[in-house]
Amino acid sequence: MSQKSGEHTGRQSFTDKQGRYLAFIYVYSHMFGRPPAETDMQRHFRVSPPSVHQMVVTLERNGLIRRQPGVARSIELLVSPEALPILEWLEINPSKSL
Repeated sequence: MSQKSGEHTGRQSFTDKQGRYLAFIYVYSHMFGRPPAETDMQRHFRVSPPSVHQMVVTLERNGLIRRQPGVARSIELLVSPEALPILEWLEINPSKSL
């Protein structure tokens, strides 16, 4: 399932891989009270710094996140949490009790 998957405005959608990054940004921000740095994403996804940076640029270009130039940890999610694959990403089955 590498085609388009959730929608954040009813007009744009994102790929599964983009959804995993968006879900990570959402969960990290809620856990730590601040957005992740690119190095946090690099460690989590086990990818190179240029790979993470390219994904961040792509997410921003597609209107899925917003950043403030020159400000560290300034990623702002522009996607509704309901559109993110968070439960799947965390391997939580909502029909089973925790």
